[in-house]
Amino acid sequence: MLQDTFGRVHDYLRISLTDNCNFRCTYCMPVEEMQWMPSSKLMSKEEILKMAEVFVGLGVNKIRLTGGEPLVRKEFPEILQGIAKLPVEATITTNGVLIHKHLEGLKAAGVRSVNVSLDTLNREKFQKLTRRDQFDQVWENILLLLEEGFRVKINAVALHGMIEEEICDFVRATEKLPIHVRFIEFMPFAGNHWSSKQVVTAKQMLDLVTAEYSVEKLVDEKHDTAKKYQVPGFAGTFAFITTMSEHFCGDCNRLRLTADGRIKNCLFGKEELDLLGAMRAGQDVIPLIKTSVTRKHSALGGQFTADYLQADPDKIDNRSMITIGG
Repeated sequence: MLQDTFGRVHDYLRISLTDNCNFRCTYCMPVEEMQWMPSSKLMSKEEILKMAEVFVGLGVNKIRLTGGEPLVRKEFPEILQGIAKLPVEATITTNGVLIHKHLEGLKAAGVRSVNVSLDTLNREKFQKLTRRDQFDQVWENILLLLEEGFRVKINAVALHGMIEEEICDFVRATEKLPIHVRFIEFMPFAGNHWSSKQVVTAKQMLDLVTAEYSVEKLVDEKHDTAKKYQVPGFAGTFAFITTMSEHFCGDCNRLRLTADGRIKNCLFGKEELDLLGAMRAGQDVIPLIKTSVTRKHSALGGQFTADYLQADPDKIDNRSMITIGG
């Protein structure tokens, strides 16, 4: 069991398969000509599966495959099949554009829930934000997932100047479609030019929704990062991930493994331990994993306080989101 000094048990692992992506979202990947990690520095398929097996032996019962965009990795089908053989709940986070090519593999692996990153329902805004004209393909794949019985969560980063115009459109989409839209408060990472003025809080967003709809608060499950709501009678739900305005660190059960095999005990943490280097040197990685867990800060990676208005992005030491993994 992986328990930190604050009594939190960690049984959920997010594994980034690559730092590469076929989109170029401005808040995640600030420049078009990024330098990707050479393949020699990335975990191989065998190393990923070996790492996963080690973590499962330490009590992990849920694994999410992320990127970058995990579906651009050529070995994704084999990696997913290997994860599916472990006694874990397997799931993925994706931008959705390649889902139709992997649908049968997802079903065969027992994946029943898919998170799709989609920040706008407007095709022109989508192209401007992602620098790719592929909104139609993403939306078709969301509908395809629903038709095949998958639980679909849509992750929308609440970008100031855009979410205010679209939040009710997202909620309206839950009327007929059993999708679960989650609005994520904008978070600071290296290179994304974050400032507190760009944060649209959950309260501000909820006020926009309730100006048009009557809503009811739903019960949030243990370890939920999202505060869930529903318009009565609608097929789907919506929620807010309140990382900035009301963090949920006290109940955190998550660990992250970057594509280059480093463990991060917090999304905002600057401290990383090199599991891949140790594994390649023939060393036991379990002591490093346990050390990382015991070093976990009580909240927000120890880098800023709960008052996000006081956060100084220039003093936050972290990777860009694309190199951390979703």
